[in-house]
Amino acid sequence: MNKRFLLSIACFLLINLSVRAGRVDTIQVESKAMHKAIKCVVITPDRYSTAASERFPVVYLLHGYSGNHSDWIRKAPELTSYADRYGVIIACPDGQNSWYLDSPVNPAKRFETFVTGELLPYMDANYRTQADRQHRAITGLSMGGHGALYLAVRHRDLFGQAGSLSGGVDLRPFPNNWDLKNLLGEEATNQSNWDTHSVINVIDSLQNGDLRLMVECGTADFFYEVNRNLHQKLLQRAIAHDYIERPGAHTWDYWRGNIEYQLLFFRKGFPEEK
Repeated sequence: MNKRFLLSIACFLLINLSVRAGRVDTIQVESKAMHKAIKCVVITPDRYSTAASERFPVVYLLHGYSGNHSDWIRKAPELTSYADRYGVIIACPDGQNSWYLDSPVNPAKRFETFVTGELLPYMDANYRTQADRQHRAITGLSMGGHGALYLAVRHRDLFGQAGSLSGGVDLRPFPNNWDLKNLLGEEATNQSNWDTHSVINVIDSLQNGDLRLMVECGTADFFYEVNRNLHQKLLQRAIAHDYIERPGAHTWDYWRGNIEYQLLFFRKGFPEEK
C-alpha cells in the first residue's frame, strides 16, 4: 500500500481523535472560608464548545493524600476522552491534604465548606452545568474516596451519586498516618472527632435510596479491610450499593484502570434529558 496513503490515514485518525478530546482548564476558585484561592482542573467534553445551549452533569473527582488538583489529568489523561464518551464535566479540586473535612482543631482547613459551599456554586455559575443533585456525582481515590463518600452522605441535597476508589473509609485504624492528627487531634484524647469524621460511622444517617453508591478496592490494598467492613455495614443496613473488589494495590495502575467504570455507573444514574 502507498506510504503516502498510509500517512494520510494516520494523520486523519490523529486529527479526528484530537477533535474529540475534551478541553482541560485550570481555574482558581476564591474561598472566603479559608481566605485563599484554590486551584481546580475542569474537563469539558468536546461538544461543550459546539452545543451552546446544552447543559451537562458534573462529576467531582477528588485526588489522594500528597496529591493536588492536577493529579488525575496528569496520571489519567484519557479523562478527556471519558468526558466526551459520557457527556460530563469533570471537576478536580485541590484538597491540600485536608481529607476534605472542616477540621475541628484547625480552622484553616475548611474543605467541606469549600467543596459544597464555594466550588459547587462557582461551577454552576460559570459552566453550563445541570445544577441539581440528580446531575451531580462525586468520587475519588484514597483520601479522595473518603472525601467523596463523606461529603455526599452529609450533603445529600447536593449530590445524587457517590463513589470511592481505595477510599480511607475508616480513619481510626490509622491514628499516626497522613497528618490526620493535625486535622482531628490526637486520637486518644479526641475520640469523638475520629468517630464522627469516619465514613463508616457517617453512613449511620443514610437511608436506602438516598444515594446511588459505588465502592471499589483492590484486594492487596492497605484499605481493603476497612472497605470490606463498609460493604458489610451497608449490607446489614439494607442500603443498596455496588461493591467491587478485584486484584490490585494502592496504585495508579489500579485507579487509572477503574475510574471509567465509575463514570459509566454515574452516567447510567443521571436522568435522561426529556
